[in-house]
Amino acid sequence: PVCSMGNSTSRLYSVLAKTLSSGAVSQHQDCLEHLDPARLDPLDPKDLLEECQVVLQKRPPRFQRNFVNLKKNTASNHRPIRVMQWNILAQALGEGKDNFVQCPMEALKWEERKCLILEEILAYKPDILCLQEVDHYFDTFEPLLSRLGYQCTFFPKPWSPCLDVERNNGPDGCALFFLKDRFELINSANIRLTAMKLKTNQVAIAQTLKCSDTGRLFCIAVTHLKARTGWERFRSAQGCDLLQNLKSITQGAQIPLIVCGDFNAEPTEEVYREFSNSSLNLNSAYKLLSADGQSEPPYTTWKIRPSGECRHTLDYIWYSQHALNVNSALGLLTEEQIGPNRLPSFNYPSDHLSLVCDFSFNQDPDRLL
Repeated sequence: PVCSMGNSTSRLYSVLAKTLSSGAVSQHQDCLEHLDPARLDPLDPKDLLEECQVVLQKRPPRFQRNFVNLKKNTASNHRPIRVMQWNILAQALGEGKDNFVQCPMEALKWEERKCLILEEILAYKPDILCLQEVDHYFDTFEPLLSRLGYQCTFFPKPWSPCLDVERNNGPDGCALFFLKDRFELINSANIRLTAMKLKTNQVAIAQTLKCSDTGRLFCIAVTHLKARTGWERFRSAQGCDLLQNLKSITQGAQIPLIVCGDFNAEPTEEVYREFSNSSLNLNSAYKLLSADGQSEPPYTTWKIRPSGECRHTLDYIWYSQHALNVNSALGLLTEEQIGPNRLPSFNYPSDHLSLVCDFSFNQDPDRLL
Protein backbone atom coordinates (compact mmCIF):
# COMPACT_ATOMS: atom_id res chain seq x y z
CA PRO A 1 0.00 0.00 0.00
CA VAL A 2 1.04 3.57 -0.58
CA CYS A 3 1.58 5.45 2.70
CA SER A 4 1.47 9.12 1.99
CA MET A 5 1.61 11.34 5.05
CA GLY A 6 0.68 14.47 3.09
CA ASN A 7 1.97 18.00 3.53
CA SER A 8 -1.06 19.77 4.92
CA THR A 9 -2.93 19.31 8.17
CA SER A 10 -6.17 19.12 6.23
CA ARG A 11 -5.02 15.68 5.06
CA LEU A 12 -3.29 14.39 8.23
CA TYR A 13 -2.99 11.23 6.11
CA SER A 14 -6.77 10.92 6.59
CA VAL A 15 -6.40 10.00 10.27
CA LEU A 16 -9.13 12.35 11.37
CA ALA A 17 -11.30 11.82 8.33
CA LYS A 18 -11.62 8.07 8.75
CA THR A 19 -10.41 5.12 10.76
CA LEU A 20 -8.67 2.31 8.94
CA SER A 21 -10.61 -0.90 8.61
CA SER A 22 -9.17 -3.71 10.72
CA GLY A 23 -8.11 -5.44 7.51
CA ALA A 24 -5.89 -2.51 6.64
CA VAL A 25 -4.26 -2.23 10.05
CA SER A 26 -1.67 -4.97 9.60
CA GLN A 27 -0.70 -3.53 6.21
CA HIS A 28 -0.52 -0.08 7.72
CA GLN A 29 1.59 -1.35 10.61
CA ASP A 30 4.10 -2.77 8.11
CA CYS A 31 4.10 0.54 6.29
CA LEU A 32 4.74 2.52 9.47
CA GLU A 33 7.66 0.31 10.38
CA HIS A 34 9.33 1.29 7.11
CA LEU A 35 8.77 5.01 7.58
CA ASP A 36 11.55 7.16 8.99
CA PRO A 37 9.86 9.41 11.58
CA ALA A 38 12.47 12.08 10.89
CA ARG A 39 11.10 12.38 7.34
CA LEU A 40 7.49 12.86 8.40
CA ASP A 41 6.14 16.37 8.25
CA PRO A 42 6.07 17.97 11.69
CA LEU A 43 2.59 18.88 12.82
CA ASP A 44 1.60 22.09 14.58
CA PRO A 45 -0.52 21.12 17.63
CA LYS A 46 -2.74 24.16 17.03
CA ASP A 47 -3.58 22.89 13.55
CA LEU A 48 -4.41 19.44 14.87
CA LEU A 49 -6.54 20.95 17.63
CA GLU A 50 -8.47 22.97 15.05
CA GLU A 51 -9.01 19.80 12.98
CA CYS A 52 -10.38 18.05 16.07
CA GLN A 53 -12.68 20.93 16.90
CA VAL A 54 -14.14 20.91 13.39
CA VAL A 55 -15.00 17.22 13.82
CA LEU A 56 -16.43 17.90 17.30
CA GLN A 57 -18.46 21.01 16.46
CA LYS A 58 -21.78 19.26 17.18
CA ARG A 59 -20.60 18.02 20.58
CA PRO A 60 -20.66 20.02 23.83
CA PRO A 61 -17.53 22.06 24.61
CA ARG A 62 -14.73 20.41 26.57
CA PHE A 63 -15.03 20.54 30.36
CA GLN A 64 -13.05 23.21 32.19
CA ARG A 65 -10.62 21.68 34.68
CA ASN A 66 -8.13 23.76 36.62
CA PHE A 67 -4.67 22.99 37.94
CA VAL A 68 -4.24 23.18 41.71
CA ASN A 69 -0.95 24.75 42.74
CA LEU A 70 0.83 22.47 45.22
CA LYS A 71 4.23 24.10 45.05
CA LYS A 72 6.04 24.71 48.29
CA ASN A 73 8.43 27.64 48.45
CA THR A 74 11.12 25.72 46.61
CA ALA A 75 12.41 27.76 43.71
CA SER A 76 13.33 25.87 40.56
CA ASN A 77 15.19 27.27 37.61
CA HIS A 78 13.92 24.57 35.29
CA ARG A 79 10.67 23.93 33.48
CA PRO A 80 8.53 21.38 35.27
CA ILE A 81 7.93 17.97 33.71
CA ARG A 82 4.25 17.50 32.92
CA VAL A 83 3.07 13.88 33.13
CA MET A 84 -0.36 12.72 31.97
CA GLN A 85 -1.91 9.38 32.98
CA TRP A 86 -5.05 8.13 31.23
CA ASN A 87 -6.95 4.94 30.54
CA ILE A 88 -8.54 6.10 27.28
CA LEU A 89 -10.97 3.13 26.92
CA ALA A 90 -10.19 0.68 24.13
CA GLN A 91 -12.51 1.28 21.19
CA ALA A 92 -13.35 -2.41 20.79
CA LEU A 93 -14.26 -2.71 24.48
CA GLY A 94 -16.29 0.50 24.54
CA GLU A 95 -18.37 -0.56 21.57
CA GLY A 96 -18.39 -4.31 22.07
CA LYS A 97 -17.94 -5.43 25.68
CA ASP A 98 -18.23 -2.79 28.36
CA ASN A 99 -22.02 -2.24 28.24
CA PHE A 100 -22.22 1.42 29.26
CA VAL A 101 -25.98 1.34 29.45
CA GLN A 102 -26.47 5.11 29.75
CA CYS A 103 -24.03 6.01 26.97
CA PRO A 104 -25.51 6.25 23.45
CA MET A 105 -23.59 4.25 20.85
CA GLU A 106 -23.40 7.45 18.83
CA ALA A 107 -21.14 8.93 21.53
CA LEU A 108 -18.68 6.06 21.09
CA LYS A 109 -18.07 6.51 17.32
CA TRP A 110 -14.30 6.35 16.88
CA GLU A 111 -14.19 9.12 14.27
CA GLU A 112 -15.35 11.59 16.93
CA ARG A 113 -14.16 9.91 20.11
CA LYS A 114 -10.55 9.91 18.94
CA CYS A 115 -10.83 13.68 18.45
CA LEU A 116 -12.08 14.09 22.03
CA ILE A 117 -9.08 12.08 23.25
CA LEU A 118 -6.66 14.10 21.12
CA GLU A 119 -8.29 17.37 22.23
CA GLU A 120 -7.72 16.44 25.88
CA ILE A 121 -4.07 15.58 25.22
CA LEU A 122 -3.49 18.74 23.20
CA ALA A 123 -5.17 20.88 25.86
CA TYR A 124 -2.79 19.80 28.62
CA LYS A 125 0.38 19.47 26.48
CA PRO A 126 2.09 16.72 28.48
CA ASP A 127 5.85 16.23 28.19
CA ILE A 128 5.22 12.56 28.99
CA LEU A 129 1.99 10.72 28.19
CA CYS A 130 1.09 7.34 29.71
CA LEU A 131 -1.95 5.59 28.23
CA GLN A 132 -3.77 2.31 28.85
CA GLU A 133 -6.31 0.46 26.67
CA VAL A 134 -4.72 1.74 23.47
CA ASP A 135 -6.05 -0.27 20.50
CA HIS A 136 -5.54 2.40 17.82
CA TYR A 137 -1.81 2.90 18.30
CA PHE A 138 -0.60 2.25 14.76
CA ASP A 139 -3.32 4.10 12.85
CA THR A 140 -3.84 7.08 15.15
CA PHE A 141 -1.58 7.72 18.14
CA GLU A 142 1.84 6.75 16.80
CA PRO A 143 1.60 8.60 13.47
CA LEU A 144 0.07 11.73 14.96
CA LEU A 145 2.05 12.00 18.19
CA SER A 146 5.35 11.25 16.45
CA ARG A 147 4.64 14.24 14.19
CA LEU A 148 4.04 16.34 17.31
CA GLY A 149 7.57 15.51 18.49
CA TYR A 150 6.96 12.52 20.73
CA GLN A 151 8.94 9.30 20.83
CA CYS A 152 6.38 6.49 20.98
CA THR A 153 6.40 3.01 22.54
CA PHE A 154 3.61 0.44 22.61
CA PHE A 155 3.38 -2.90 24.39
CA PRO A 156 0.17 -4.87 23.74
CA LYS A 157 -1.41 -7.41 26.08
CA PRO A 158 -0.55 -10.97 25.00
CA TRP A 159 -4.25 -12.00 24.99
CA SER A 160 -6.15 -8.77 24.61
CA PRO A 161 -9.93 -9.00 25.16
CA CYS A 162 -10.29 -6.64 22.19
CA LEU A 163 -9.50 -9.57 19.92
CA ASP A 164 -12.78 -11.23 20.94
CA VAL A 165 -14.75 -8.31 19.47
CA GLU A 166 -15.87 -8.46 15.86
CA ARG A 167 -14.18 -5.89 13.60
CA ASN A 168 -11.56 -5.11 16.24
CA ASN A 169 -8.51 -3.00 15.57
CA GLY A 170 -5.98 -5.38 17.10
CA PRO A 171 -4.91 -5.87 20.72
CA ASP A 172 -4.99 -3.13 23.33
CA GLY A 173 -2.02 -2.33 25.52
CA CYS A 174 0.03 0.32 27.29
CA ALA A 175 1.65 3.17 25.40
CA LEU A 176 4.28 5.66 26.52
CA PHE A 177 5.14 8.91 24.72
CA PHE A 178 7.78 11.53 25.59
CA LEU A 179 8.91 14.72 23.88
CA LYS A 180 12.21 14.10 22.14
CA ASP A 181 13.37 17.70 22.53
CA ARG A 182 13.06 17.46 26.32
CA PHE A 183 14.36 13.95 27.04
CA GLU A 184 16.87 11.42 25.79
CA LEU A 185 16.03 7.72 26.04
CA ILE A 186 18.71 5.89 28.02
CA ASN A 187 17.01 2.54 28.55
CA SER A 188 13.66 0.94 27.75
CA ALA A 189 12.10 -2.24 29.15
CA ASN A 190 8.86 -3.94 28.14
CA ILE A 191 7.72 -5.97 31.15
CA ARG A 192 5.21 -8.79 31.07
CA LEU A 193 4.01 -8.98 34.65
CA THR A 194 4.08 -12.24 36.56
CA ALA A 195 1.89 -13.43 39.44
CA MET A 196 2.71 -16.51 41.52
CA LYS A 197 5.56 -17.18 39.06
CA LEU A 198 3.11 -17.31 36.16
CA LYS A 199 3.25 -14.91 33.23
CA THR A 200 0.06 -12.88 33.07
CA ASN A 201 -1.87 -10.89 30.48
CA GLN A 202 -0.86 -7.56 32.02
CA VAL A 203 2.13 -5.50 30.96
CA ALA A 204 4.23 -2.45 31.79
CA ILE A 205 6.71 -0.20 30.00
CA ALA A 206 9.58 1.36 31.98
CA GLN A 207 11.94 3.88 30.40
CA THR A 208 14.95 5.66 31.86
CA LEU A 209 15.13 9.19 30.46
CA LYS A 210 17.70 11.95 30.71
CA CYS A 211 16.20 15.41 31.14
CA SER A 212 17.86 17.81 28.68
CA ASP A 213 17.25 20.84 30.95
CA THR A 214 18.84 19.41 34.08
CA GLY A 215 20.93 16.47 32.93
CA ARG A 216 19.15 14.39 35.57
CA LEU A 217 18.09 10.79 35.00
CA PHE A 218 14.66 9.49 35.99
CA CYS A 219 12.50 6.47 35.22
CA ILE A 220 8.93 6.67 33.93
CA ALA A 221 6.73 3.58 33.97
CA VAL A 222 3.19 2.83 32.78
CA THR A 223 1.07 -0.19 33.65
CA HIS A 224 -2.47 -1.60 33.73
CA LEU A 225 -3.17 -4.29 36.33
CA LYS A 226 -5.76 -7.07 36.22
CA ALA A 227 -9.38 -5.91 36.50
CA ARG A 228 -12.38 -7.13 38.47
CA THR A 229 -13.40 -8.04 41.99
CA GLY A 230 -11.98 -11.30 43.27
CA TRP A 231 -8.55 -10.73 41.72
CA GLU A 232 -7.06 -8.73 44.62
CA ARG A 233 -4.30 -11.24 45.43
CA PHE A 234 -3.44 -11.49 41.74
CA ARG A 235 -3.09 -7.69 41.48
CA SER A 236 -0.97 -7.72 44.63
CA ALA A 237 1.38 -10.28 43.06
CA GLN A 238 1.56 -8.24 39.84
CA GLY A 239 2.36 -5.13 41.86
CA CYS A 240 5.17 -6.95 43.71
CA ASP A 241 6.62 -8.10 40.41
CA LEU A 242 6.49 -4.58 38.96
CA LEU A 243 8.14 -3.12 42.07
CA GLN A 244 10.92 -5.71 41.86
CA ASN A 245 11.54 -4.79 38.23
CA LEU A 246 11.53 -1.08 39.07
CA LYS A 247 13.95 -1.57 41.97
CA SER A 248 16.40 -3.13 39.55
CA ILE A 249 15.88 -0.46 36.85
CA THR A 250 16.25 2.44 39.34
CA GLN A 251 19.24 0.79 41.06
CA GLY A 252 17.35 0.62 44.32
CA ALA A 253 15.78 4.10 44.02
CA GLN A 254 19.01 5.89 43.11
CA ILE A 255 17.21 6.98 39.93
CA PRO A 256 13.96 8.93 40.64
CA LEU A 257 10.80 7.17 39.54
CA ILE A 258 7.30 8.07 38.31
CA VAL A 259 4.77 5.24 37.88
CA CYS A 260 1.49 5.88 36.09
CA GLY A 261 -1.27 3.35 35.84
CA ASP A 262 -4.75 2.03 36.06
CA PHE A 263 -4.19 -0.31 39.01
CA ASN A 264 -7.81 -1.50 39.05
CA ALA A 265 -7.42 -1.27 42.83
CA GLU A 266 -8.97 0.98 45.44
CA PRO A 267 -6.65 2.48 48.10
CA THR A 268 -7.92 -0.21 50.51
CA GLU A 269 -6.27 -2.98 48.45
CA GLU A 270 -3.01 -4.69 49.28
CA VAL A 271 -1.33 -3.62 46.03
CA TYR A 272 -1.89 0.02 47.00
CA ARG A 273 -0.24 -0.60 50.38
CA GLU A 274 2.69 -2.32 48.64
CA PHE A 275 3.37 0.79 46.58
CA SER A 276 2.86 3.08 49.58
CA ASN A 277 5.27 1.10 51.76
CA SER A 278 7.83 0.19 49.10
CA SER A 279 11.53 0.78 49.72
CA LEU A 280 11.36 2.99 46.61
CA ASN A 281 9.77 5.62 48.89
CA LEU A 282 6.82 6.37 46.61
CA ASN A 283 3.92 8.71 47.26
CA SER A 284 0.69 9.08 45.30
CA ALA A 285 0.60 12.55 43.74
CA TYR A 286 -3.19 12.97 43.81
CA LYS A 287 -3.30 12.55 47.60
CA LEU A 288 -1.83 16.06 47.69
CA LEU A 289 -5.15 17.49 46.46
CA SER A 290 -6.88 16.41 49.69
CA ALA A 291 -7.15 18.70 52.72
CA ASP A 292 -4.83 16.52 54.80
CA GLY A 293 -2.60 15.37 51.94
CA GLN A 294 -3.33 11.77 52.94
CA SER A 295 -6.54 10.89 51.06
CA GLU A 296 -6.98 9.79 47.46
CA PRO A 297 -9.67 11.45 45.31
CA PRO A 298 -13.21 10.04 45.75
CA TYR A 299 -13.17 8.67 42.19
CA THR A 300 -11.11 8.42 39.02
CA THR A 301 -13.72 6.36 37.11
CA TRP A 302 -17.51 6.59 37.18
CA LYS A 303 -19.76 4.52 34.94
CA ILE A 304 -23.10 2.72 34.78
CA ARG A 305 -23.21 -0.90 33.66
CA PRO A 306 -26.11 -3.38 33.71
CA SER A 307 -24.97 -4.48 37.18
CA GLY A 308 -25.28 -0.91 38.47
CA GLU A 309 -23.29 2.25 39.07
CA CYS A 310 -19.52 1.95 39.60
CA ARG A 311 -17.61 4.82 41.20
CA HIS A 312 -14.02 3.94 42.08
CA THR A 313 -10.53 5.31 42.58
CA LEU A 314 -8.29 3.10 40.44
CA ASP A 315 -5.81 5.39 38.68
CA TYR A 316 -2.62 6.76 40.21
CA ILE A 317 0.57 8.69 39.57
CA TRP A 318 3.23 7.48 42.02
CA TYR A 319 6.51 9.37 42.40
CA SER A 320 9.79 9.29 44.35
CA GLN A 321 9.01 11.75 47.11
CA HIS A 322 12.68 12.13 48.15
CA ALA A 323 13.75 13.24 44.67
CA LEU A 324 10.72 14.89 43.07
CA ASN A 325 8.28 17.64 44.00
CA VAL A 326 4.69 17.89 42.73
CA ASN A 327 4.23 21.51 41.64
CA SER A 328 0.60 21.16 40.57
CA ALA A 329 -2.10 18.62 39.75
CA LEU A 330 -5.13 18.85 37.48
CA GLY A 331 -8.40 18.93 39.39
CA LEU A 332 -10.92 16.17 38.67
CA LEU A 333 -14.31 16.59 37.04
CA THR A 334 -17.10 17.36 39.48
CA GLU A 335 -20.19 15.17 39.79
CA GLU A 336 -22.17 17.98 38.17
CA GLN A 337 -19.81 18.08 35.17
CA ILE A 338 -19.91 14.30 34.80
CA GLY A 339 -23.72 14.36 34.81
CA PRO A 340 -26.31 11.73 35.73
CA ASN A 341 -25.45 9.35 32.88
CA ARG A 342 -21.81 9.24 34.02
CA LEU A 343 -18.92 8.25 31.71
CA PRO A 344 -18.22 7.93 28.82
CA SER A 345 -20.50 10.49 27.20
CA PHE A 346 -20.81 13.01 24.38
CA ASN A 347 -18.76 15.33 26.60
CA TYR A 348 -16.01 12.95 27.63
CA PRO A 349 -14.42 10.04 25.71
CA SER A 350 -13.43 7.58 28.43
CA ASP A 351 -14.83 5.96 31.56
CA HIS A 352 -11.63 7.04 33.38
CA LEU A 353 -10.52 10.60 34.13
CA SER A 354 -7.14 11.81 32.96
CA LEU A 355 -4.64 12.69 35.70
CA VAL A 356 -2.00 15.36 35.03
CA CYS A 357 0.85 16.49 37.32
CA ASP A 358 3.77 18.90 37.00
CA PHE A 359 6.98 17.61 38.61
CA SER A 360 10.28 19.26 39.40
CA PHE A 361 13.49 17.71 40.68
CA ASN A 362 14.44 18.22 44.29
CA GLN A 363 17.15 20.86 44.29
CA ASP A 364 19.49 18.71 46.37
CA PRO A 365 20.41 15.90 43.98
CA ASP A 366 22.54 14.12 46.60
CA ARG A 367 19.70 13.82 49.08
CA LEU A 368 18.79 10.16 49.30
CA LEU A 369 15.96 8.25 50.99
